Amino acid sequence: MQPLAERVRPTHLDHYIGQEQIIGKQSALRKAIEQNLLPSIILWGPPGVGKTTLAQIISKTLKRPFYSLSAINSGVKDVRDVIEKASQDGGFFKQEKPVLFIDEIHRFSKSQQDSLLNAVEKGIVTLIGATTENPSFEVIPALLSRCQVIVLKHLTKDNLIQLLNNAITSDETLKRKNITLKETEALLRISGGDGRKLLNALEIVVNCINEPEIIITDELVKQYIQQNLALYDKSGEQHYDIISAFIKSIRGSDPNGAVYWLARMIDGGEDPSFIARRLLILASEDIGNANPTALVIANNCFQAVNVIGYPESRIILAQTTTYLACSAKSNSSYIAINLAQQEVKKSGDLPVPLHLRNAPTKLMKELGYGDEYKYAHDYDNHFVKQEFLPNEISGTAFYNPSEYSRERDLKEFLKERWGDKYGY
Repeated sequence: MQPLAERVRPTHLDHYIGQEQIIGKQSALRKAIEQNLLPSIILWGPPGVGKTTLAQIISKTLKRPFYSLSAINSGVKDVRDVIEKASQDGGFFKQEKPVLFIDEIHRFSKSQQDSLLNAVEKGIVTLIGATTENPSFEVIPALLSRCQVIVLKHLTKDNLIQLLNNAITSDETLKRKNITLKETEALLRISGGDGRKLLNALEIVVNCINEPEIIITDELVKQYIQQNLALYDKSGEQHYDIISAFIKSIRGSDPNGAVYWLARMIDGGEDPSFIARRLLILASEDIGNANPTALVIANNCFQAVNVIGYPESRIILAQTTTYLACSAKSNSSYIAINLAQQEVKKSGDLPVPLHLRNAPTKLMKELGYGDEYKYAHDYDNHFVKQEFLPNEISGTAFYNPSEYSRERDLKEFLKERWGDKYGY
């Protein structure tokens, strides 16, 4: 028997739960679908929010031939074979172009993505790619430029409860059981916003009970889910839970916890470049200038695992993980850019002070662009006080180095240079 999530998968936009911001009746995507004017798109969002379902509904609504590939087990030959079949179904001169759906497109190599370019550019197929990863990093620019990125969000609490009620009332198997949803908090917590995970959990609980009446409570869910739910699934079941535990262990300076969660991901078949990229982000977000070498090591790790791969790359990942976990920590740079962006949103596009402006033309020089700018290297210690912020926010401090490790020296340097201006 198919899993519950498959049995209750909707086949029409009106039955699709969630993502109102992109498929609501007045949305641009909905209108494009209904008018049969769909461009190639990339569906980007967390697991279990309806990317595959939406792709299938789109194809059925458009009444076009539908081809599906999974990037996990498809190579360049598979892509070319599908495109050849699609060109026979659609052709260059037929109006109805086949839909090619590629799940987890971020796992395609550059050569695999390159093999799609011609078909997408010439309109042989309409591509729908699905990814849990930021397409800016994972999809080659040439292909990304030919697609519109559609962002799907985590399902809301109301969406998830609607999924549960829909499953109980519409699935032929569950309809034969007398099921009452007395409590849903445990199911919702386990799901983490993942609809597929939610329905899997419900099915596990229901299948574990052989009673004429099933009353779903939080205690019942905890009892059966702890015994039965899969611990790790790289395709999405606990993908984000495991990486969250990994990152938080490093941030909390526990190399033992960090390397354990690393082992869990490796044994689960996680892409080493995905892990290395998270380490690269952490090196700046959680360590930063407290230990600038961390970013260098993390970047070298990212480059190395993309060259080496498994099994040897596990050693490089472990070395980098333990180093970052044992490093001094600071999130000052992370806070600084957040504060600066908040200021930009609040105060808008403030004019650049004249002395900081570029003056490439005679007219600009006549207008005073660059006047009174002081070239720091002409002064003692290569420093001279002058204003570098718009006058309206002069003196605003975004970067505040911590009192620990190397950032303490940075704070002393800034205090010596700027005195009380920024409150260092």
